[in-house]
Amino acid sequence: MSGASATARAIPRLANAAPGHGTAAGLRLLYSRYGALAGYTLAAALAWLGWLGRDQRNIDAGRGLGYALGITGGSLMLLLLVYSLRKRIRWLEHLGATRHWFRLHMVLGIVGPVLILYHCNFELGDLNSRVALMCTLLVAGSGVVGRYLYAGIHHGLYGRKSQLQEFAADLQQLAPGATVSALLGPIRDELVALDRCVLAPPETIGGSVALYLRLGMQTRAISRRLLREVRLELLRKALTSSVVDQHAERLGEAIARYLAEHLGRIRQVARFNAFERLFALWHVVHVPFFFMMILSAMFHVFAVHMF
Repeated sequence: MSGASATARAIPRLANAAPGHGTAAGLRLLYSRYGALAGYTLAAALAWLGWLGRDQRNIDAGRGLGYALGITGGSLMLLLLVYSLRKRIRWLEHLGATRHWFRLHMVLGIVGPVLILYHCNFELGDLNSRVALMCTLLVAGSGVVGRYLYAGIHHGLYGRKSQLQEFAADLQQLAPGATVSALLGPIRDELVALDRCVLAPPETIGGSVALYLRLGMQTRAISRRLLREVRLELLRKALTSSVVDQHAERLGEAIARYLAEHLGRIRQVARFNAFERLFALWHVVHVPFFFMMILSAMFHVFAVHMF
């Protein structure tokens, strides 16, 4: 079997290979990207409408509807603790899967603060009311940030945590065949250097975030430059190879897909490294906020009923 005939068969297979996306996977991706955004948008709209109509409502935080909203909102925020307990106490497994509690945790972390805003009719009140409200809003706000970071280091919003080794394996599987390697030429060394850069990331949070931001811009510029170099290489080889000349257009498209996927994976690894470190820092901040909220809410309830 001659090298030319082998190349002739390899090029059409490579050129015709294109990734496919199932409908179900597309719907899951749509939900994971925009489901939470829809919920946050609804909560923001309710808060905005509540703020606009605060002077038209006759809500007293100490009795009637206002009191009921406060009890309900505070109870929902207290239920947030169940998710943490469910993760750490094995005998609570009968309460349901952790992913369901995580979903409920996110919903309660938004609904609870909205109810509390209506409870106080968007007024700060006295000192202990202000502290309780601010702590509640801090927990809700940091929860939104944490949800975004969490999604960046897990397989889907409710999946298991990703590992750097998985990304390394994915990059290795993207190694091109002999035909593409010959056409990529020296630019392949540049891709390998980028692979090493993200697979041995900086140890600091600032360094990881800076690398992610830098590679986000750098890889897009590199993609344009490498594609120009590949097209020039294809033109040169087409002058001496009838096989390359015959399949030049489709082969150029296949190499463009390969570069886009490879550079996309590099950005994905850099993003994972940055989000993993930011999430660790977020957890250190979010947990104290939560306990501050619980303590301030308890003191608020005590003060309201005792004085």
